[in-house]
Amino acid sequence: MSKLWNAGSETTKLKDLTNQFTVGKDYIYDMEMLPYDIQASKVHAEGLEQIGILDKKELKKLHKGLDEILNLWAKDEFVITIEQEDGHTAIEQYLTEHYGDVGKKIHTGRSRNDQVLVMQRLYTRAKLEIIFHLNKNLVQKFLDFSRNYEMIPMPGYTHTQRAMLMSVGMWGGSLAEMLILHLETLQSAYKIVNKSPMGSAAGFGVGFDLPREDNATKMGFDGCLNVALTSQHSRGRVEATVVSALADLGATLAHFANDLVFFTSSEFDFFEIHRDLCTGSSIMPQKHNVDPAEIMRAKHAEIVGAESSLRMMTANLISGYHRDRQQTKEPLMKSIDNIIGMLEMAEALITHIKPKEKNLRAKCTAELFAADRANELVKNGMSFREAYLEVKENLDQLDTEDLDKNLKSKKHLGATGNLGLEILEKELETKNLE
Repeated sequence: MSKLWNAGSETTKLKDLTNQFTVGKDYIYDMEMLPYDIQASKVHAEGLEQIGILDKKELKKLHKGLDEILNLWAKDEFVITIEQEDGHTAIEQYLTEHYGDVGKKIHTGRSRNDQVLVMQRLYTRAKLEIIFHLNKNLVQKFLDFSRNYEMIPMPGYTHTQRAMLMSVGMWGGSLAEMLILHLETLQSAYKIVNKSPMGSAAGFGVGFDLPREDNATKMGFDGCLNVALTSQHSRGRVEATVVSALADLGATLAHFANDLVFFTSSEFDFFEIHRDLCTGSSIMPQKHNVDPAEIMRAKHAEIVGAESSLRMMTANLISGYHRDRQQTKEPLMKSIDNIIGMLEMAEALITHIKPKEKNLRAKCTAELFAADRANELVKNGMSFREAYLEVKENLDQLDTEDLDKNLKSKKHLGATGNLGLEILEKELETKNLE
């Protein structure tokens, strides 16, 4: 099968080279997004019937054909070839071959630019819904972890050196709260994605009175992008906004992963981790490596790189469509796959680690209480700076305090004796995409 725009032309080596270079992996990515292309094509066909381009019988045929394609796709029996370039061509050719002239009408009032925009928006929206709910579920897992180990003491670090006393509950609660903030970022990205570009064609509108608002409503969009050219200009930039939100979320997941790499190491030995989440060494029999956490760090780096790629792909282009924008699919889809994998792995890790309380308590040494000692002197009437210098000059006289008593004594909101986990749980309940 050939492309729609040069059907029947003979093949040459130069054409093959051009085809392979310009198509790239686009036809492969379209295989994953095909159900969303089918969904959009059904709605577009309904819009064509609404304005009299199709009659009801033709609409029924197109719906039947589109359902057939979807069923074949589900059975891995519908294939998009590199010669077709993309799923849009494959769909139209199937409809034409199996349903005749009505298949030639499906592209009325459309451009492949328009089609890929709508398909990609529907795909991205569906994936954001999955990511949002995985993130929300992960917050609850961290809150459960924090409650379970709320009063187990743990050294707090500044500059990678022991600084002040904190708790395992505080560590887990902080990560939970960060993940709640990311829910808000995902909500913003979802809102930007949820505008329909259908009907923009190549970016300049068409000579048909397409029911753009009705079509947007049918696909569950909040509305449509008004100016046709805006739809084309948004391609790549919307994807960059989404990937930016994923990179932000990924940063917290990578932070958690990095903590685990250090805190489960023999030097710290703060947590016990399920052996099934570890890998071994081909040469050192004693090794139990937390490789999933290390891979999480690397996947975050990939997402950050994808955002940079997307920003540059749409930089310095004059108004209108450019083929550069085709390259936005891969970084978007890879980033989505990466963040979903990271969220799933983060849940496995947080639900399969246990604090080694004896080791944690042993590392809560006297220097952690220097600031507390200075504060006590302040409560007895000394200025803070004088108290600071007094403690600094007598560090060798510091004693390890009662760890449990110290944790419970700090009562202001967010301190170890009052983490405010119930506030976070109530806040979590309010977070929804709708």
